[in-house]
Amino acid sequence: MSLDYQKITKDWINDFVIRYNLCPFAKKPFVQNTIRYALYEGTNWEALALLLQKEATFLNNTPNSSTETTIIIIPNTLNDFNDYLDFLAFANRLIFALRLDGVLQIASFHPDYQFDGTDKNDVTNHTNRSPFPLLHLLREESVEQALAHYEEPESIPERNMATMRRVFGKGRQ
Repeated sequence: MSLDYQKITKDWINDFVIRYNLCPFAKKPFVQNTIRYALYEGTNWEALALLLQKEATFLNNTPNSSTETTIIIIPNTLNDFNDYLDFLAFANRLIFALRLDGVLQIASFHPDYQFDGTDKNDVTNHTNRSPFPLLHLLREESVEQALAHYEEPESIPERNMATMRRVFGKGRQ
């Protein structure tokens, strides 16, 4: 029996990201069903890059009323966090090469996510830990609009770290 990667990802968004309000902008597109999920089950980085290009182009050419954002689910490759970071750097260069910098940005999530300068077991890393490696394509215009209506958006990372300490306990830092 194969795993339903999309369902697992949706459950993670609902039961973790939205439940703990880690992204105050996640609930609206989730409830409105305007998140596109693209599954890449292969292991070839070139094929993954082609999918990323296809999804970035699709998102750029589609009204946000029908598709606000895209999450690429990558369960079978990029499982090593350093490999993931290497691909993420490439993905950001691809967005630039497609002339979509300033239009789209990539939010990164990985099961072993570790912020620079933190211990691997620091609970604050959980803000970006997901069931599988994910690349989240966001429209910069939508992010800017959401931030404009959010009081003190610069406090989001600190609030999320405090939430993770509360949820997972202070002892795992």
